[in-house]
Amino acid sequence: MNQSSRHVVIGLLLALLASARAAQSPPRNADVSARVQTSEAALQVRDEFLHAWNGYKKYAWGHDELRPLSKTYHDWYGVSLYMTPVDALDTMILMGLDDEAAKTKDLIIKNLSFDQDIYVKNFEITIRLLGGLLSSYQLSGDQRLLSLADDLGTRLLPAFRSPTGMPYMYVNLKTGAVRETKSNPAEIGTLLLEFGSLSKLTGKPIYYEKAKRALVELYNRRSPSGLVGSGIDVETGKWTDPESHISGGIDSYYEYLLKGWLLLHDEDCNRMWNSSLAALNKYLAEETTSGLWYGPVNMNTGERTGHFSGALDAFFPGELALAGDLGRARRSEESFYKVWTHFGVEPEEFNYSTMKIAYDGYELRPEIIESAYYLHQFTQDPHYVQMGRSFFDSLIKYCRTEAGYASLSSIEKKTQKDEMPSFFLAETLKYLYLLFSPSPKLDLNQMVFNTEAHPIRRNW
Repeated sequence: MNQSSRHVVIGLLLALLASARAAQSPPRNADVSARVQTSEAALQVRDEFLHAWNGYKKYAWGHDELRPLSKTYHDWYGVSLYMTPVDALDTMILMGLDDEAAKTKDLIIKNLSFDQDIYVKNFEITIRLLGGLLSSYQLSGDQRLLSLADDLGTRLLPAFRSPTGMPYMYVNLKTGAVRETKSNPAEIGTLLLEFGSLSKLTGKPIYYEKAKRALVELYNRRSPSGLVGSGIDVETGKWTDPESHISGGIDSYYEYLLKGWLLLHDEDCNRMWNSSLAALNKYLAEETTSGLWYGPVNMNTGERTGHFSGALDAFFPGELALAGDLGRARRSEESFYKVWTHFGVEPEEFNYSTMKIAYDGYELRPEIIESAYYLHQFTQDPHYVQMGRSFFDSLIKYCRTEAGYASLSSIEKKTQKDEMPSFFLAETLKYLYLLFSPSPKLDLNQMVFNTEAHPIRRNW
């Protein structure tokens, strides 16, 4: 069956499913209409995924990422590590794009090699490639994907050979050489889901042990207030930047404290998350006329250093929802939504006290959509589906190109730039699709998304 025929069949199945449910338990007319609209929206997201993916296939096949304006490609390290195919594969599987998924998996298995004399960023390769391979292995059952993940994990292990056990930022995949001692909590603390899962699936405890030690060593260096800073030296363990926040450079450290408990049932992660959340609520949380925010402070004194937030920070309402604090989660998500509607899309960074852009641009980021997805899952409030419709419409209006989708270099001018990051297919469109799907596709009691939106199940 070709993709066009499959699209029609899936559309009919969704319609039949909605009709069957209506016959079993007749809802209000408004409920029926909402379900039909949601089913249609999920198919529209699927179509836009195919639009972006077909642009990649036509102009960047076998390379890391598509440049959608120049219709060329970009490889992160001079050679391809198949970043977009690995990142996008589990999205295809979840969307029922079986033909595309089979071809993509074949491309990866036949061509992807980590035996490369290149320095890679341990954090980015872990969340995108290791996480993507593990998720797609679980969804497809293809042992060859797990073998690739195991090989990659082995090549990343030398990054942890610092005096503190916290990883160096870069590691050479072929030689194991390392470089860059200056790091941050996100780069150090966003590894446990992937390395821990790799241990569970391969029976090799070293992966879990290395990532867990790095996380604990970082947590143990928090200030008396319970906060971490923005920069740390992995050899000396000394902080190089005392500013504390939930934005890029720290964000996913907090995310993995919570998710390390949810996925791996690690009691230490549960303890570290609870104490960290208490510190964040005490020192970073700020009620303003524009809403509830978690702004930057000094890690040692707790003094506020600014009133800034940004697109990356919008992951936090989802974490609050996962942690069971739906009150704060709702209020925080509404704050970010006000910014999105004010500017048309969400700026990379903004001053929430003045509602002015601090760092211009939109990188096709998923975080605000991710939080809407979690809130909808836990509340079933259609308001979050309506939010999703606003996000999706903005993406189409401002970011769609002939060859795919493009980031924005300017929010006010809505000017595009020649980038389509792999996470647009891995995260942004995946969360939109799942938000609009008429029935749950994944059980949040049995699986956890890594920070790149790769679902990992506790099936070990």
